[in-house]
Amino acid sequence: MFLRTYGGVAALLAVTSVSADPLSAPSLSSTLQPNDNPFAIDAGPLGKVYVSGQLTGIALWQNHVVDAPDTGNSRSLADVSNAQVEIQTIEGPLQFYIQAGSYVLPSLGTAYLKSSKTVDRLYGDVPVGYLKAVISPEISVMAGSLPTMIGAESTFTFQNINIQRGLLWNQEPAISRGVQVNYSGGKTNAALSLNDGFYSRKYNWVTGSFSYAFDAANTLSVIGGANVSSNSKSSAATPTAQNNSQIYNVIFTHTDGALTLTPYLQYTRVDKDAKAGIDRAAQTYGAAFLAKYSFSSHWSIGARAEYLDSNGGGCGADEDCSPTNLLYGAGSNAWSLTATPTYQDGRFFVRGELAYVRAEEATSGSTFGDSGTQHDQVRVLAEAGVLF
Repeated sequence: MFLRTYGGVAALLAVTSVSADPLSAPSLSSTLQPNDNPFAIDAGPLGKVYVSGQLTGIALWQNHVVDAPDTGNSRSLADVSNAQVEIQTIEGPLQFYIQAGSYVLPSLGTAYLKSSKTVDRLYGDVPVGYLKAVISPEISVMAGSLPTMIGAESTFTFQNINIQRGLLWNQEPAISRGVQVNYSGGKTNAALSLNDGFYSRKYNWVTGSFSYAFDAANTLSVIGGANVSSNSKSSAATPTAQNNSQIYNVIFTHTDGALTLTPYLQYTRVDKDAKAGIDRAAQTYGAAFLAKYSFSSHWSIGARAEYLDSNGGGCGADEDCSPTNLLYGAGSNAWSLTATPTYQDGRFFVRGELAYVRAEEATSGSTFGDSGTQHDQVRVLAEAGVLF
């Protein structure tokens, strides 16, 4: 569809390739470097319209496979991890951003969902798209389907130092529909958003972020979000408990030449809510440490260690109660280790990944293996492709 439409636009607009700096969206806080010469179309009154994208494939092997029917999850598999195109403008008082295509969102400790099912069950063929009004050099307003400001990891594989997202990411919204006001001035950045949280179509979430750069090497960010009313919706993109939660992050980033360190803390809470069908309150406490080191212009490695503990949510002897499960059963905890060596040459990259997850104090039947009784899982992955 895009290629056919693009061909017609090219004929009308006399498309040319224009040199530019790397685009700021989609953000890549990763071992992968974006294309520093993105394609641009001179679109007359619209100005320059930039086109970028990703075409990547993934292979995965895992033990203790989670029994998850109709997901495509298996002991070994291959898939298209990204076949996406971004179209955007970055100049003028009114700008737009559209990200469309196929994708997967692999995450630790959960069943793999193949790309053919991910698009239908999560965020559709256009996961991100918004209009942006630039009010002043410091203030802008965005409206549409927006990437979350919560957490230290982004949504798509190519954006991150690891192929898979982590345990803490599983508690966070990934994409929300709504309106967001941004401020950027000197060492300070801030944002405030009214949105639908975990893609629920009910605009009852308020999220905000504040970051301060002490210097070029050290930045501290404080982020929070919460729902302000009950919502009983439940789907793959909208887990009921998390969508009725509040969540807070403290994230510190230190850069020293080829080394980047990002430790962060996370707290979430779900209150008892009869209207949403939540019988017991529960909370999670999480800590993660992300590190990236570049050995050369071609070779780098990303690593992550994390721990997540859930408390509350149990029903005891109350037979009329449903436990609030935020991890592997009420009161469970888990930890993980991930390492991802990466090679990139221009627009081409290839990377491998070794990841280990272990669950403790879990409810029988809720962890790994056919019967959900195995307490750990090993995954080996590879991803390769081009960033254009």
